[in-house]
Amino acid sequence: MVGTASSLHLHSDCAHDSPLQEHRCEARSGSRWKASELLKVTQELGTKTRSHLSSTDSVLFSPQIPKDPVQRRVQELTRLSKQLQRVHPNVLAKVLKQEAVYQNEEIVVINKPYGVPVHGGPGIKNCITDVLPILAKMLGNMKSEPLHLCHRLDKETTGVMVLARSKEAAEKIRLLFKTRQVEKIYWAISLGDPDPTEGIVDIPIVEKEVQSHQSHYKMTLAPNYRLSPEDGKVVKIRKNRDAESAVTRYRLLASSSACSLLELQPITGVKHQIRVHLAYGLGCPILGDHKYSHWSKLAPQKLPEITLKRLKLRQSKARHLPLHLHAYRLSLPLGKQIDLVCKPPLFFRKTLKKLELDIAED
Repeated sequence: MVGTASSLHLHSDCAHDSPLQEHRCEARSGSRWKASELLKVTQELGTKTRSHLSSTDSVLFSPQIPKDPVQRRVQELTRLSKQLQRVHPNVLAKVLKQEAVYQNEEIVVINKPYGVPVHGGPGIKNCITDVLPILAKMLGNMKSEPLHLCHRLDKETTGVMVLARSKEAAEKIRLLFKTRQVEKIYWAISLGDPDPTEGIVDIPIVEKEVQSHQSHYKMTLAPNYRLSPEDGKVVKIRKNRDAESAVTRYRLLASSSACSLLELQPITGVKHQIRVHLAYGLGCPILGDHKYSHWSKLAPQKLPEITLKRLKLRQSKARHLPLHLHAYRLSLPLGKQIDLVCKPPLFFRKTLKKLELDIAED
């Protein structure tokens, strides 16, 4: 679809072709998709496409569903974290094609799924970078050049992601991000309520090694000021030369069950900025952020009893909770202002419902 409107609100849950329909693979091989691959995607994604399977197929390909609601929830969350690391790269490319929410002559915008890294690395089978050539052919034709990354999202972050059709377009868009001309809005479910409920966190961030029985590295705050222990006055301290300026606007949208739904606007783009500012700056770590819920240890996030009850989870299974951070909206000035909106993924919306975090629909 080529966009023509100057301001577009395009949602990720729009209708897609069924993955069980017959498609011709537009990769170099030119072969048809294997039915087994498509059935596997349908089974693992747990999406609406299950309705395209016959009742016999559902029995054959669906995992056994536990009767215990807690075990059922854990199974669902476990599948979520592994679903797209088990499929063939061509199948991942097809999933990303179905998640394309906008495209024109310069860009393709996708709603990035959970658990898919942008770049490869040790232990990573599938990443977005590796399938960009295949995705370009699926969206265009066999002669299409590979798509190009313009920015990145963390593996566990979902939502709006911009890809460019050419190197020139990619360089132009990267410059827009670098010069802070792109407005980015995220949604996050956090533990606790921020105080005040709306404001700006302006605290530099630096990476440090955590000395513990399991030494590891984390991003953390590097404030320019501290309170004097003698008289309680604010004292300016020497700036950490390795620290990067980090500024995040935040606003409370809803609050319930010892959790909050927050709207966040990162003004800068430091690694893990939103996660660090919420956890260490406001004392409200993101739900499912096991890395930044503690400082000196690597351990699952500790959840309040009311939150566990609403989520139908036990604390011993909290480690399975995914990070609830979603790139909700991105405003891109490309000649005209392109305003792109992606609804949160199903697991995020289910959590909102379970926690009774009500927000008015757009």
